[in-house]
Amino acid sequence: MLIALIAKDKPNHLDTRKANRDDHLAYIKSTGVVAQAGPLLDSDGQMCGSLVVLDVADMAAAQNWADNDPYAKAGLFASVELIQWNKVI
Repeated sequence: MLIALIAKDKPNHLDTRKANRDDHLAYIKSTGVVAQAGPLLDSDGQMCGSLVVLDVADMAAAQNWADNDPYAKAGLFASVELIQWNKVI
């Protein structure tokens, strides 16, 4: 099951994102369930959120992944949505 995780950062938390980025990227690599990922950008080209496509067994697994993301543990996100996604292209 593919799940799109769409997270938006809290305002003025770019430093939190940068401070936890290495741990976040290591988590992505170590879990082996991320099909695609990258930061959302604001109008100035600065990172302001995340789009992560997870390939997991079910929504509970996606929620577990999201809860254990170092960005989430650092309190970076103002909101996180998990939405089932169907790859067409």
